[in-house]
Amino acid sequence: MSSQIELSVEETSDRLDRYLASQLTDVSRSRLQKLIEQGHVQINGDVCTSKKLDVKSGDRIQINIPDAEPLDLQAENIPLDILYEDDSLLILNKPAGLVVHPSAGHETGTMVNALLAHCSTLPGINGVQRPGIVHRLDKDTTGAIAVAKTEQAFHHLQEQFRTKTARRDYLAIVYGAPPQENGTIEQPIGRHPVERQKMAVVSEEKGRRAITHWHIKERLGNYTLMEFELETGRTHQIRVHSAFMGHPIVGDQVYGSGRKSINVNLPGQALHAWRLRLKHPMTEEWVVAIALLPPTFTKLLDVLKRRM
Repeated sequence: MSSQIELSVEETSDRLDRYLASQLTDVSRSRLQKLIEQGHVQINGDVCTSKKLDVKSGDRIQINIPDAEPLDLQAENIPLDILYEDDSLLILNKPAGLVVHPSAGHETGTMVNALLAHCSTLPGINGVQRPGIVHRLDKDTTGAIAVAKTEQAFHHLQEQFRTKTARRDYLAIVYGAPPQENGTIEQPIGRHPVERQKMAVVSEEKGRRAITHWHIKERLGNYTLMEFELETGRTHQIRVHSAFMGHPIVGDQVYGSGRKSINVNLPGQALHAWRLRLKHPMTEEWVVAIALLPPTFTKLLDVLKRRM
């Protein structure tokens, strides 16, 4: 069933969407604008479809919020490694091989399918019942990933990633040994001009701004354990930037192909999102989630240390 909300405007004059957003803080402004456009808002008994209409003191507003539409995906009982969970926030340690969102070739067996089973009463986010994944990890990248369990949390976390309040730290083992101990890569990333399934460092006109900070954790002969911190979040950003440096990530078949193999059966690139720091969307307190290294990553480290 849909829900109805009634408001009485007091001593204000503002456009309708801004006023509703100030009163209904758990509903996003974009969602409210859509409700207005779809005729779900009445002012003094008359349907209003203009978000720009000014509301005045004494106006009576009625908002009808339809139930969220069910997501046309199957819930699947896939085990999840939960690092943190409460009523509004979930942080998982994603294993290698788990795709985050369903797509062509990956219609089932994804993190979204698992979340639909784990969160039996998912709220509506922008009018659709779905898990609120606010950032992604590549299929074969492991580590911490945040999921919003309410619409309010979803938009709060989105804003944190947009304003760089939330921070993501990664560990990776790369080929070679950078001469410096730390640095920053600021190179735009866009679609590869020839191999369209890949990303690449491109011109500013053809790419989006991308900034990656790095420093060396441990030198391992002809390999290096490095820590990366993302300031932006472009597709394959660390993988593209590390390859641009001349130090692609071990096991990366897309950006590090042709490199000497190591006698460790890696499920993908040796890249792990080990720490995620963000403000709780309700309490504003800092939440820090640490994801332990997967066994294949630690085995690779041991092998490289024994070779030194």
